[in-house]
Formats: sequence, structure tokens, C-alpha cells
Amino acid sequence: QVQLVESGGGLVQAGGSLRLSCAASGSIFNIGAMGWHRQAPGKEREFVATITSGGSTDYADSVKGRFTISRDNAKNTVYLQMNSLKPEDTGVYYCNAYQVSRGSYAWGQGTQVTVSS
Repeated sequence: QVQLVESGGGLVQAGGSLRLSCAASGSIFNIGAMGWHRQAPGKEREFVATITSGGSTDYADSVKGRFTISRDNAKNTVYLQMNSLKPEDTGVYYCNAYQVSRGSYAWGQGTQVTVSS
């Protein structure tokens, strides 16, 4: 089983930046792709970004050009650099990791990001 702990959320003004981190522990040898989803109040959880173990990335159209996902396999950590933040980026950001042998995703507890206008 993989455990994930997010950090780096907070309150920022529109146009500002935040960097989220997600540290993995447990069965880390079993991790494939890692990524981020977010959930705004009253809305469903949505995809933000993902990165494979080889470093290939994919982004939601709403964050392309503003967010950058990266990972440090030596530290078992994935990052989300968020620039040019907008109020609509507000929500709880969840880290996830694909557990290859289980065929399922592990999820973190989430970190709150609030962007004020």
C-alpha cells in the first residue's frame, strides 16, 4: 500500500504562485504514474495533471501553460508548480499515485488552495 501526504497549499492573490508537494511512502516500488486532481466547492473532482515514471506529462486544458508537474523519483515526491493563479483554481488539491500491482490509485488527504481576486 502507498501512502501520500500533500503540503504547500494556502491562500494567495490572483496572479500569484504556489508549489504543492506530495511525498509517497510505503510500497513505493509499486508506483507508476503520479498526478493531481482538484475539487472546488460544490463541484466534482477533476483532473489537473499527471506524470509517468518516465517523465511524460499531461495537463487539463484549463491549467496548460500555467502549471508544471514534476517528480523526483529519488525522493518519491511529485510537485505541482502553479503560476498565474486564478480564483477558479480554488479548491482542495489531491495527489494520487497508481499502484501497479493493485491496479488502483492511492490518494492523499488533500491540501486547500484558495486564490483571492
